[in-house]
Amino acid sequence: MIMKYNKILIAILLTISIISCEDYLDLSPISAETSGNAYESASQIEAALVGAYESFQSSEYYVWDNVLFQDVRSDNCYAGGDNPEIFQIDYLEVTPTNSRLFTHWSNIYNAISKANLIIEKIDQISDPLLTPERRQQIKGEALFLRAYHYFTLVKLWGGVPLITNTITSVDAESVNVARSSAQDVYIQITTDLDNAAILLPDTYGNDTSVNKARATAGAAHALAAKAYAQKQNPDYNVVLNHINAVETSTANYTLIPFSDLFDGNHYNNAESIIEVQYLGGVEGNYGPQLLLPPSVSGDAWRKFATPSVDLVNAFDLLGDTVRKNASILFEEVQWVDEFWGNAPGSSIPFSYKWKNANGFASSDHPYLIRYGDIVLLKAEALNELGQLELAATEVNRIRTRALLPDLTSEEKSSQSVLRNTILKERRLELFQEGHRFDDLVRYNVAISTMNNLVEIDLRNNSPVNYNMTEAKILLPIPQQELDRNPALIQNPL
Repeated sequence: MIMKYNKILIAILLTISIISCEDYLDLSPISAETSGNAYESASQIEAALVGAYESFQSSEYYVWDNVLFQDVRSDNCYAGGDNPEIFQIDYLEVTPTNSRLFTHWSNIYNAISKANLIIEKIDQISDPLLTPERRQQIKGEALFLRAYHYFTLVKLWGGVPLITNTITSVDAESVNVARSSAQDVYIQITTDLDNAAILLPDTYGNDTSVNKARATAGAAHALAAKAYAQKQNPDYNVVLNHINAVETSTANYTLIPFSDLFDGNHYNNAESIIEVQYLGGVEGNYGPQLLLPPSVSGDAWRKFATPSVDLVNAFDLLGDTVRKNASILFEEVQWVDEFWGNAPGSSIPFSYKWKNANGFASSDHPYLIRYGDIVLLKAEALNELGQLELAATEVNRIRTRALLPDLTSEEKSSQSVLRNTILKERRLELFQEGHRFDDLVRYNVAISTMNNLVEIDLRNNSPVNYNMTEAKILLPIPQQELDRNPALIQNPL
């Protein structure tokens, strides 16, 4: 029966992918007629679930904004391109009216509303085609998705409105929701993930295009491990418990050659825990076209998310050619880049983990979670619990894959030294995957890293002053949302 429902889900996915839904926050309530008639059958709730997954593909939620707010906002990338709002993000001068804020905020809340609807409706469906096993799976998938989206929100904005039910009224009391504390948001995230891990299977069968497309128990445990580490008071024992569940899963997650991860030919691989399933064409990933150089993209306009001098130096200092060559491509260009040569014809680096542009219709799959991230998170947890040698062993697994020697005695000489070593490894391992700013915050070095960063603007040969402050760790609440919802209070600016 599982395979039968997998085929149904895939068929629905292919049908719905042809019609890309608008992914902005809809504040209109769900009418009794619509909610009463639209979710009565197994096929209808499966379609709703596909729509919930589609939030990772539609608009700009996970194809673009995660790169901007994680890699560009940190020391990994310059803005590149010519968009003033992205330069704001690069220079840590984001204002509440920056349209990228509202786009991201509204896309995420729209995705949450889709998950909420499924969670509410799934137990009301009496269709005999919806087996008890599949009912549990659907609920678990929706819980995972809701947790994933709230995890994104709480990392970027701190405490946010915690909405766990669909909007059924236009009354101010229903739509003007105040911010919950970050602690309460994390409680919701970890509760949802703990429940999802119980409801979800390790796999849905032998089809990797299904197992890597949908939430599994492994994905729930992996995301829970990340959440328990990221919250204000990390619980590293619980982190290790969840990572153990990932590593003992019958899904058999394992590290694969680093170049295979990003060559565009090994989607849904053994290291992938969950990834976005772009099909190309009308269901394509437009992000690669924004990043790749003219020889790959087929155009000649200035690209975005340019790897920083500091990042390239970090690869070179370690002698890390494996990950550098898989992640960055240098090419001479005819535009002027203010950090790389400042003259036409200069050779500049490009973010290169997505390899295929295909005219804004790439089939490149971004990873939502992969096992390499979890291995380094395990090293972090072991180190924080004082188990330095075991932590170093995990780091060495990642370094061996990159053809680097094991950590020296000096690199693991103390907890603080090893902590910094792990952070450096995470930077080079996970560049362009949307983790860097979170890592700097979790390690409590966001302010010092950005203020100590020396990047020379070649137009005036002066270092950039990033003027990083505690207030800038969180993004401003979008002004459009403050205007709409008087119950919200702005973050410190």
